[in-house]
Amino acid sequence: MKLRSDRLPLAYGAQLAPEASAENCSHAELFAKAEELLVKRMASGDPVAWFLRGQLYYEEGLYEEALIQFEKIKDVDLQAMYQLGVMHYDGLGTTEDPERGVECMKKIIYSDSPKARHLKFAAAYNLGRAYYEGCGVKQSTEEAERLWLFAADHGNPKASVKAQSTLGMLYSMSAQKDLKKAFFWHSEACGNGSLESQGALGVMYLYGQGIGQNTKAALECLREAAQRGNIYAQGHLVEYYYSRKFYSTAAAVAKRITDHDDINKLAKITDCLPAYVAKGVAMAAFYLGRCFQLGLGVQQDQAAAAKYYSRLWFWPTIPRPCQF
Repeated sequence: MKLRSDRLPLAYGAQLAPEASAENCSHAELFAKAEELLVKRMASGDPVAWFLRGQLYYEEGLYEEALIQFEKIKDVDLQAMYQLGVMHYDGLGTTEDPERGVECMKKIIYSDSPKARHLKFAAAYNLGRAYYEGCGVKQSTEEAERLWLFAADHGNPKASVKAQSTLGMLYSMSAQKDLKKAFFWHSEACGNGSLESQGALGVMYLYGQGIGQNTKAALECLREAAQRGNIYAQGHLVEYYYSRKFYSTAAAVAKRITDHDDINKLAKITDCLPAYVAKGVAMAAFYLGRCFQLGLGVQQDQAAAAKYYSRLWFWPTIPRPCQF
């Protein structure tokens, strides 16, 4: 299970003043206006502007510039410290240095500053990720679980929703398998807005995993998650339609999914794990290939079938319902 860092929880809005926005401006023009405004605010002594300038660069993918800006203020702005931890751990704008990333997260977790309070849950999730992956620290799933439980804070919507969702995944895996716990944490995360957990809940309802089987609830979760962009949920809907012999619907949904070929981009947009995005694409490709091979819901076309079967490199095993 390859995880992603938790997004920075901001203590204050990162939006710029109204004069930084303008109608009918290109993205580049808006960026230039925002940067100009922040430079003026920095010159006038606004401490928040120093962080916002780094965050502007970060959100634009200008990681080297963001790194320089955050380094300047890391000792006085814990949000900058947090972002530096993420960037060093993930190698954004710099060489990967998980030890330094871990150091940054620990400083936030153990800080007594009131300004660290809103960052502690997300930092604990990230530190748990480091222990789970064994990067920057000695691998320990037990320590990862402990940190994620702290970060999840009993389902608190202001805590780390990513930690809540990740616990749902952790308890779905063989070593720590406890599907009732998995269902509980996915339910908490879904209620707090997690798109990934909404798709996972749909699968659990569909196959009665950790909860009684409930097709109606499953389809509600899967369809809403699919509408929000969850590719994994879309793949399971394709499988559901195919198994019920709604071949035209299955093929139509699958075609839309298989148009996607940039898994990492989709994962970033939806904040879902790349592995599960890949599984959704592979499920769609498999069943669309079957439709073309057998002429179900579409005109039979062996070449098209072979094309879609070739996309199963995304997922090396044929889809099985119980696999998360």
